[in-house]
Amino acid sequence: MFGLNRNDTLLLIVVALLTMLAPFLLNPFPEGSSLAQFNGGYPDLMQRFVIFGIFAIGFNILFGLTGYLSFGHAAFLGVGSYAAIWMMKLLTMNVIPAIILSVIVAGLFSLLVGYICLRRSGIYFSILTLAFAQMSYALAYSVLTPITGGETGLQPKLNDPRILDAAVGSGVTPRANLFGIEMGTSWQMDWNGWVFTFNAGYYLAAIIMLIAFYLSIRIFRSPFGLMLRAVKTNQNRLNYTGVNTKPYTLAAFVISGMYAGLAGGLLVAMDTQVGPERMFWTASGEVVLMTILGGVGTLIGPVLGAGLIKYMENILSKINESLLEAWFAFMPDAVSDVMVTLLSLFVGKGWHLTLGLLFMIVVIFLPGGLVGGLIGGGRRMFRSNDRKATRKTKSNQTPPTSQTAE
Repeated sequence: MFGLNRNDTLLLIVVALLTMLAPFLLNPFPEGSSLAQFNGGYPDLMQRFVIFGIFAIGFNILFGLTGYLSFGHAAFLGVGSYAAIWMMKLLTMNVIPAIILSVIVAGLFSLLVGYICLRRSGIYFSILTLAFAQMSYALAYSVLTPITGGETGLQPKLNDPRILDAAVGSGVTPRANLFGIEMGTSWQMDWNGWVFTFNAGYYLAAIIMLIAFYLSIRIFRSPFGLMLRAVKTNQNRLNYTGVNTKPYTLAAFVISGMYAGLAGGLLVAMDTQVGPERMFWTASGEVVLMTILGGVGTLIGPVLGAGLIKYMENILSKINESLLEAWFAFMPDAVSDVMVTLLSLFVGKGWHLTLGLLFMIVVIFLPGGLVGGLIGGGRRMFRSNDRKATRKTKSNQTPPTSQTAE
C-alpha cells in the first residue's frame, strides 16, 4: 500500500487513527471531574503535538540516520516562520502559499548552513550549527529589525498590501484561512459530560503531518536512507572505498531543514505571531530531547517524544499549589502541607525538573527511547511466552517405552 511494506503500512494506519481521533483520545475525563486538568484535547495543544511532531521527524532524518547532531535546528524553524508571515503580509492570508514559501526558504537557508557546517563532524559540527542558530537569533532580535520586527515580532496588520486578498473592513483582524475556512474555526460535541473539540487548523496540520510521516518512511526504506545509515555506521570506511558521502549528508541536512521550515510555517498558520524566540538555542535543545525521548532512528519515536514534552509543558506547568491543596484536602493538614510542598517542586514552574528526571531515566534505562523500550519489552514477553510453551510441550510429552527383544 502506497509503496510500503506490511509493517510500515500498519504503522501509518495507526498514526493516522491516532491523529484523526485525537479529540477523543486526549479527553479521557469529563469536564466537571477533578481530573479534567489532565485533558489535552483542546486545539492549541493538539496543533502543537502534530507541528512539533513534524519538527522532530525532520530532525530524526538527520540525527537518526546520519548521526550528525545539530544544536541549531531552531534557526530553520524561525526562518520558515518569518517567510510564512511575510507571505501573509504581502500576498494572501491563505495558508498554502505561506507554507510552501516557508519550506523553500528554510531549504535554501539549510543548504547554505549545511554546506559550511558539514565540513566538520562530531562535536565541531554541533557547535557550528549552534553558532549559526545563535547568530540567526541575534540578527532577528536586533540587526534585522525592519524585517523581523525585533523583540516584538511580526503579525498581520490592516494596512498590509495582501495583493490577492480583498480589502477587509476597518477594525477587522486579518485571520489565516484555507480558502475561506479560518484556522481558528472549531466545532464542539457534548456527550454525557465530555466535551470534544474539532478544530480546522488542527486537522490541516494533522494531514500535513501524516504526509510528512509517510515521506519519512519512504526515506528510511530507500537506498538513500540505507546510504545514510552507512554514513552513521562508519563514514571513514565509505570514504576509503571511494564513496563521496558529502552529497548524501548535505541532502539529509537540507531535507531536515525543510521539515523544520514546514513546522515553522504551520506555527504561523495556527498563530499569526512570529518572534525571534523561535530561533533561540532552547528551541533547538527541545527537539533533541523530543527525538531522544521517543527513540533516535525510529519512525514514530520522535512524534511520541514531541507529544510527551508538549503535554508536560502545557499540562504539568498549569498545576499550581492551589490545585494541589484541593487534591489533598481530604488529608490531615500536616500531611497535606508536606505533599503539596514536595509535589510543587515537580509541577507548575518546576515541570522542567520532572522532564529532566524523565530524560535521565530514559537515557539510563531505555537507551533506545520509549519506542525502543516498548519493542524490547515486547520481545522479552514473547520470548518468555515461547519458553513457557516449550517447557509445557516437553512436560506433556510421554517418554518412549523401551521394548525388550523376545
